Amino acid sequence: MKDQPGSPGPLLRSAAAALSRILDPTIVLSFDRSGFRRHAINFDPSDLDADLKGRTCLVTGANSGIGFATAEGLAARGASVWLLCRSRERGAQAALALREATGSRSIHVATVDVADFGSIRRFAAGFRAGAVDVLVHNAGVLPDERVLTADGNELTLATNLLGPLLLTLLLLPKLRASGAARVIFVSSGGMYTQRLSAADPDWKSRRFDGVAAYAQTKRMQVTLAELLAEALAPFQVVVHSMHPGWADTPAVRSSLPRFHAATRHILRSPAQGADTVLWLAVSAVARHSSGRFWFDRKARPTHLLSRTRETPADRQRFRALCAERVPEFRSLAAAAPPAPSRPR
Repeated sequence: MKDQPGSPGPLLRSAAAALSRILDPTIVLSFDRSGFRRHAINFDPSDLDADLKGRTCLVTGANSGIGFATAEGLAARGASVWLLCRSRERGAQAALALREATGSRSIHVATVDVADFGSIRRFAAGFRAGAVDVLVHNAGVLPDERVLTADGNELTLATNLLGPLLLTLLLLPKLRASGAARVIFVSSGGMYTQRLSAADPDWKSRRFDGVAAYAQTKRMQVTLAELLAEALAPFQVVVHSMHPGWADTPAVRSSLPRFHAATRHILRSPAQGADTVLWLAVSAVARHSSGRFWFDRKARPTHLLSRTRETPADRQRFRALCAERVPEFRSLAAAAPPAPSRPR
């Protein structure tokens, strides 16, 4: 990173990096706002100096929180931004706020429920843009009770995993047309607590636990990003996953009220949570690799606990689950060689 006027000097950057090596293992002092501020000392501001005019970017769940902040960053850099929201009204309100904040007139709204395969198919069939340059899978749910969608999938699984997979595959011709497309999954640090498992994905034989279901699907997102990165590499489509740390968003406040009450004074802002999403969407550095897991602009290990490491058989069962629930994945999975579980 080259020094720029007003940027931290090498001594401060070295000190921040050394402090992070001490404090990051605490998790709290890494995922909170102090962690972001410390990590940001070693960010290269020029990474976000991008002109996105002529680029088309899609963000799911863009009406609030991290999705809104991501859309704002993309629009501010000139992109044509599509807000894919379940509620047309909330999407329209977000678009109005974004136009006022950025001055952009290239902000559009589409009503898409990523838990509903029919809604996804209708959107993809009617979407007229010639190419998609950035696709951000941000929408997510953490329900209190087990709910099945019209397609027969458990709601958390459908929203966080199956819907994003289907949307990616249906938009693949437009992603290919970009020539340099990026697909980004917004996962969660909660995935570190879970091992990849395709057993009982709809919670038929277990008592439903919304937090565990959420964390399991967030683990699945990270694995799916790795599989898609391999399969889509011949099409110049880069796929990454990331986690935003602990951010103060409407979803956190409504889904995890006790957690929010206990941590509200240390939570990151939505913009801080969205920083790495935006970085993955626009920086040249993020095009140099694919299939990695990121936090605060740095590639991170996908496991912190030995008990969460999956086997090649686990990954193969996960492939089978995706192919069973999303038929479009079958031909893609067949074309890609089985990926062994690599050290991470």
